[in-house]
Amino acid sequence: MAKRNNSGNKLKNSLTQLLRKTFNQHPQSSFSHKQLCEMLDVRDKVLRRLAFTILEDLAKDAFLKRSGYGEYRLNTQDIFVEGELQMTARGAGFLIPDDDNRKDIFIPPSGINHALDGDLVRVQITKKGKNREEGIIVDIKNRERTQFVGTIEVHEKYAFLIPDNTRVGTDIYIPKEKLNGAKNKDKALVRITAWPKTADSPYGEVVEVLGGKNPNDAEMIGILVNQGIDYVFPEAVLSQAEAIGMTLSEEEIKNRRDFRQVLTFTIDPFDAKDFDDALSFQRLENGNIELGVHIADVSHYVTPGSPMDDEALKRSNSVYLADRVVPMLPEQLSNLACSLRPHEDKYSFSAVFEIDENGKVYKEWFGKTAIHSDRRFAYEEAQEIIEGKPGDHEEEIRILDKIAKVLRKKRLSNGAMDIDSEEVRFRFNEEGYPEELLVKRSKDANKLIEEFMLMANRRVATFIAEKGNIPFVYRCHDTPDAEKILTFNLFLKKFGYELESTQENKIAHSINKLLQDIRYKSEYGIIQSMAIRSMAKASYETKNIGHYGLAFENYTHFTSPIRRYADLLVHRILFEELNNQKHKYGGDLADKCKRISRMERKAIDAERESTKYYQTLFVIDKIGQEFDGTVSGIAEFGMFVRMTENYCEGLVPLNEIPGDRFYFDTDAFRIMGSKTKKEYNIGDHVKVRIFEVSTRKRQIDLELVID
Repeated sequence: MAKRNNSGNKLKNSLTQLLRKTFNQHPQSSFSHKQLCEMLDVRDKVLRRLAFTILEDLAKDAFLKRSGYGEYRLNTQDIFVEGELQMTARGAGFLIPDDDNRKDIFIPPSGINHALDGDLVRVQITKKGKNREEGIIVDIKNRERTQFVGTIEVHEKYAFLIPDNTRVGTDIYIPKEKLNGAKNKDKALVRITAWPKTADSPYGEVVEVLGGKNPNDAEMIGILVNQGIDYVFPEAVLSQAEAIGMTLSEEEIKNRRDFRQVLTFTIDPFDAKDFDDALSFQRLENGNIELGVHIADVSHYVTPGSPMDDEALKRSNSVYLADRVVPMLPEQLSNLACSLRPHEDKYSFSAVFEIDENGKVYKEWFGKTAIHSDRRFAYEEAQEIIEGKPGDHEEEIRILDKIAKVLRKKRLSNGAMDIDSEEVRFRFNEEGYPEELLVKRSKDANKLIEEFMLMANRRVATFIAEKGNIPFVYRCHDTPDAEKILTFNLFLKKFGYELESTQENKIAHSINKLLQDIRYKSEYGIIQSMAIRSMAKASYETKNIGHYGLAFENYTHFTSPIRRYADLLVHRILFEELNNQKHKYGGDLADKCKRISRMERKAIDAERESTKYYQTLFVIDKIGQEFDGTVSGIAEFGMFVRMTENYCEGLVPLNEIPGDRFYFDTDAFRIMGSKTKKEYNIGDHVKVRIFEVSTRKRQIDLELVID
């Protein structure tokens, strides 16, 4: 019976695909059931009845629409959608539409059609349900990744790569002659060379065996490759970069505003190598300050259409893994020629403001400049000066700190979100293993730089926006989704808190006040994290909708072109406008915005995964040890606990919680004991023991310790 049903399902699926193909080939034509049966040579009565049933089903799913009595035609309205494919471990996928206002579209395994996780695809809607749409992939617009990291599995006449990333969707077939020295169980980097239509798996070849590398190097390479991020520059790009010298041209400097005699300095992390921005300070005769925000002039060296430019767009940004930086530009530019290093003359693109100590701007000027950085400060050095310790240029730094605090206060009063950044960092030993885990928090020195970068970004965006309809790259942040804010408010009630207002224009004020009130309470970090999750994600757009989180009507990214392609685009467009040149970017700018937004998300995912990997490595020798912790998340399968001493997060499986049979209470968002009514909530303090650690899964398994 089962075999007969399977046979019937296969027949129905084949006929369905055939009918879909017919309508796709004749999008403007209408056909009756009888005409279709004749066209497809369907004569059997049972098959003709089946064809009629399929036509009715396709009409119900809105793939077809009835046109006249007994006739069907393709429903071309809103039937094709483009976006990024995200695969699941089970072989199905979801299309993440380019249109943010559209929900994800489910793609069954039969509709994947040789697409891979991360590909940009075109999907045809085949079913419209109340909760979600379903579709099939009809075109792979761009194969985002052709290289994958995994484990080699060698058979008698062939081999396979089993990708580390289970969401890839397929193993990769490797002919024996393409193994290039790889052996069974080796970790390797493999490139797809072809995917015949008749083959279940793509064909590939081994590019590099990673087994001989430091295990941490191999893991970081795997993380990068699985996100579609290149970690090696092509030879053409390196050759172009190496040809760039460090000496400035006096002829070029004559065309620029010369700031080399004006006090200029940088403030960056102690281990930074790519210095994007510098500040200059000069007291004017009228008592005001001429403040220069000087940004590395990458656009002077990287020209549109060059190998370096193409590669920079492909990467879209630098990626900051836990133990290394994968730069957007070759080191010759990112760390040397463009970097605003101390005691070196540099080309820069600057925003210069006449400002008083109350933060009022009287004049602004944008243009190309030459600068000379007199001093490089680490954030820690600048912070000590702000707190009163004597140091170089202490008067200027304290004045700038005062102005920055005024600007910040005004920004927050206008409705900007007040979020304290928290960054997990590692201190590594000589072998590259984590010895210490640190949490870096933003202090006044960080906020000083942040405020002046925000000011430059905002004023550049406003300058362009007021010019009218100029193709431009805005950094946008949409208003919060009402449903997410409602969920956040329900979450807060578990702690006894509530937002003062859920009105769109007052949400930021409400969240800021709440965070200020609980700043020194144990639940502060978790609530701030949930507040961030309830917000929309920022993105790059050509259509300006403002930046909700910063409370800016106009905002862009101008201040980091060494590490962000968006800023390089902004520099080019601003320069064209300042010099009355014809703007070169048009409709293609929107596609570039989509790409750099997408690559930014991939970089963030890679950075998070590298942190999780090193966290597992940090605690792998601590199995069996007990730690105090805080419940940081709850789900159907268990609860996440962040350990207080080491900031690492692990999972306590639901069925491993001792003392009762526990279940996930979806309404109250808690874990509850069936008999004892013992409950666990986010923010609860618990004691845990590290039970198991998997660096491969990036997972720490915990067990509760009941006193």
